[in-house]
Amino acid sequence: MAKDKYYRLTKILRENADYNIIMGERSNGKTYACLEYAIQQYFENGSELAIVRRWKDDFTGKRGTQMFSALVNNGVVERLSNGKYTKIVYNSSRWYFANYDEKLDKTITANNPFAYAFAISMGEHDKSISFPKIRNILFDEFLTRKGEIVNEFVEFMNIISTIVRDRDDVKVFMCGNVVNLYSSYFREMGLKHIKDMKKGTIDVYTYGESKLKVAVEYCDNGVSKASDKYFAFDNPRLKMITGGLWEIGNHPHLPYKYTPKDIVFYFFIIFENEIFQCEVIEKNNDCFIYIHKKSTPLQDNEDDLIYSQEFSSKPNYRRKITIGNSQIETNIQRLFALDKVFYQDNEVGNAIVNYIQWCKSETIGSR
Repeated sequence: MAKDKYYRLTKILRENADYNIIMGERSNGKTYACLEYAIQQYFENGSELAIVRRWKDDFTGKRGTQMFSALVNNGVVERLSNGKYTKIVYNSSRWYFANYDEKLDKTITANNPFAYAFAISMGEHDKSISFPKIRNILFDEFLTRKGEIVNEFVEFMNIISTIVRDRDDVKVFMCGNVVNLYSSYFREMGLKHIKDMKKGTIDVYTYGESKLKVAVEYCDNGVSKASDKYFAFDNPRLKMITGGLWEIGNHPHLPYKYTPKDIVFYFFIIFENEIFQCEVIEKNNDCFIYIHKKSTPLQDNEDDLIYSQEFSSKPNYRRKITIGNSQIETNIQRLFALDKVFYQDNEVGNAIVNYIQWCKSETIGSR
């Protein structure tokens, strides 16, 4: 049987999960499929839709008005409404079905909206409002390489709480391009096997005795697009666009060999349950840091400087490599600032870049 050119919700809906996480290559139809499903649900049973994005700016101007443009242009709105509507209008963080009246020579919108916009950065503004008819929530582009909002997962949960209230009939869809293997959502939701997933598979998570069910699909269209030729450069970051592989950038590798006597200091980074050994090296009148995965457990040595996301009362533990007053910590920060850091491979480089972003997260405000 021929594979669909674009993504469909067919497989993940069979899981009947509360959260439906859909990851894959860019422009493969993830968002389109969720919006089409939401429109169909509205005309079948009156279910309204919440569209969640990270920033308020994600809905301003053409970003909001063009959210449903592909479905309008493809006749989906007209088909699913049985000809009642042909357009969708965006106004004041709400979307309305609409039609053009030739006699009146103007667009006539429905009395009530069928979809609402929610920005995580503005979550406090919606807490006092009730949305009893919303039964589908779409968090679009939940994966980002640019850094998340402070306590973003909790803020997202607050939006869910505002919408759900005391109901249990709401489905949440979370769509993302595979741009960040170290998203905080994977950690916060306990999705422990993301790195091991193969394209075209679905993992299902359940949580103790609760009825909560999360389905994660690493979607695979299996059909190349004509536009793929524009991204055929020998660049690993572009594999996300053409093949749905996790985006991992090019990072500097070790410039030359060294021996243990060239190492002047060790420190360690624990990030997303992985341990990275960091070695400050002086060789050939040069000083740099080399970072690689540590394959053995850490020893309980109070002389080791350890950076970890977890809070610890131990004097040798720090949380953020971007903060520190000792001479050693200042020297480490200086080497990072001078780009004197080299990595075992691109995956290690990607992990450390995400750790640095996490360290800086408290400086990221709303906009």
